[in-house]
Amino acid sequence: MSTAFTQPPQHSAFGKYKRWLRLSLYTILLLAGQCTATLLGRFYFDKGGKSKWIATASLSCGFPILIPLLIYSAKSTNHDSSKTKTKTEPRSSVMIPLYLGFGLLLAVMDFLYSYGLSCLPLSTFALVCATQLVFNAIATFLLNSQKFTALILNSIVVLTMSVVLVALNTESEDKNLPKEKQLIGIFCALAASAMFALHHALLQLYFVKIAKTEETYLSLLRMNFYPMLIASVAGLGGLFGSGDWRSMGREMKEFKYGGVSYVMTLVWTAVTWQIACIGMLGLIFEASSLFSVVIGNLELTITPILAVFVFHDKIYGMKVISFLLAIWGLLSYIYQYYLDAQKANQDKIDDGLGLSKV
Repeated sequence: MSTAFTQPPQHSAFGKYKRWLRLSLYTILLLAGQCTATLLGRFYFDKGGKSKWIATASLSCGFPILIPLLIYSAKSTNHDSSKTKTKTEPRSSVMIPLYLGFGLLLAVMDFLYSYGLSCLPLSTFALVCATQLVFNAIATFLLNSQKFTALILNSIVVLTMSVVLVALNTESEDKNLPKEKQLIGIFCALAASAMFALHHALLQLYFVKIAKTEETYLSLLRMNFYPMLIASVAGLGGLFGSGDWRSMGREMKEFKYGGVSYVMTLVWTAVTWQIACIGMLGLIFEASSLFSVVIGNLELTITPILAVFVFHDKIYGMKVISFLLAIWGLLSYIYQYYLDAQKANQDKIDDGLGLSKV
């Protein structure tokens, strides 16, 4: 199972050190951004927000904060290209449909996530979203030749059992919503997780087949900026088309902590989600989509714990079991990744010594 599919082999200890620093930075960005954005999304619905379209638009409308980084990266790339051989960039006829497709996929996914989050306690929402690891394993197998091992299969089975327990759990009293609406929330979260996994697998395919000719960081920023622009247009279209924009003034007045808190909740949701997306794309580029989903799943174990203190969520019998199963499934993949890394290092040593397999 390949993990560093876009980066050239590192021939020095300093090169390996720099790569691990990048991986650590992207991991911090993903976890910090995703935990904060998820908690803010729950805060919006708990304190008086009701519009799924407003929540959806807030997940993508933070893309303008990337403009200074795009300008700086483009200038740096042009400056470097004047000294070295110019790299061939993908054609606009290829990139525009890709940006459009990824943007529309993000828009639908954001709406489903927002709807699911509005119907479910945060602990239940996080556990259902843990299935994104299962979906991503399948998607990367079909699109990126991901190999299944006993540990990965164990992870898939265990996480599936975890979600079944959540769906059948009738002890949850965290939301004053009908059981039918909670089941709809679970379905939306499951569908969004499947789309999230497909999105990651397609991004890995993009970085391998197309973006390998581009400058690294400019490629990452562009693949975040332009799809987010498309998703924002789609989200705003849904907001105005549904008429939910008329409720913003009322929501602001009725928000438990006032209008300023309402606005800041939406603004910081937009900002922190952009931070998470940069971390996500960086991990896909540096390692793989499956690695990025595994790190993202760490957030799913952290956020419910934070929600116990922030929102006073309760976790009953079956939820405790399903939560432990989710951790078990996560650790199974992490151990598989460790074994793959050890094998890759040994293969490099063997190649360096001139050993070959007969």
